Amino acid sequence: MFCDNVATVHLTDIVNKKKREAHLCEKCARERDLLPETAGKAIDLKALVNLMMAPDPAQFAPSATVPVALQCPKCGLTYAAFKGEGRFGCSHDYDVFRSVLEPLLERVHRGTAHTGKLPAAARDAARVARVAGLRTEMASAIASENYEQAARLRDLIREMETAQ
Repeated sequence: MFCDNVATVHLTDIVNKKKREAHLCEKCARERDLLPETAGKAIDLKALVNLMMAPDPAQFAPSATVPVALQCPKCGLTYAAFKGEGRFGCSHDYDVFRSVLEPLLERVHRGTAHTGKLPAAARDAARVARVAGLRTEMASAIASENYEQAARLRDLIREMETAQ
């Protein structure tokens, strides 16, 4: 920090495995020739979203297969308005625009199902729900006198309960 102004430029150097940081205001950064004289071209986020939402990323204009007539019955948001704004109006929009969102999410995230870590509370709730489902399956197996299946389910339930 070279002055009392708010730092807006943050630099990090790593030399010989040692990290050095400098936090400067824009004026101090320009005085030290750390910023270009003219600002670079800004990123057009709407154009980027439109490009990602195109059925074929190589095409800039959507094809006739994209359902541009979709509209949320709850908030009235149209596909065209969503595409222009890049934001939803309500939680129902996820269901209304599902046919458009799934290919987009597949392309951006390489999948449509969460495969990463879960918060501990979500993991615990999922395990409790899974154990409850297994108990129901075990009761059905016992009722139909499928004792081998019931024993497998019993062992699986015990394993899940001890793994907490």
